[in-house]
Amino acid sequence: MLLAVLFSNSEGNILVERFNGVPAEERLHWRSFLVKLGAENLRGIKNEELLVACHKSVYIVYTVLGDVNIYVVGKDAYDELALSEAIFVITSAIKDVCGKPPTERLFLDKYGKICLCLDEIVWTGLLENIDKDRIKRLVRLKPPAEF
Repeated sequence: MLLAVLFSNSEGNILVERFNGVPAEERLHWRSFLVKLGAENLRGIKNEELLVACHKSVYIVYTVLGDVNIYVVGKDAYDELALSEAIFVITSAIKDVCGKPPTERLFLDKYGKICLCLDEIVWTGLLENIDKDRIKRLVRLKPPAEF
């Protein structure tokens, strides 16, 4: 299960978060843990260079895209390989929405569209859509051409 998808700026402020199957009392712990993890390790890495961590029997894959840090947390079938595929789909969708690796301002300007994309990619803790063209069609809010 994909437990969390979290976006933060370089200062550690949360921009978007989605938790699945994580109790409310544990979410603060995960927020602070992920932001601290990023602060320690994401300085100076290239865009879309993936880093992997393991914490409490869950896997974490995280990266930087422009001015935005992206964290994906999973367990069970969602090991580091599956999470790297998920983060690749998420980063490519964000680049499509923003037209380039986003600054924090551009990310917030496109917030609604990014949330729609994220909802189409991850649904109730499962990786739902990975096809870039299908995600674009679904986000346009028009009925799909084929079933």
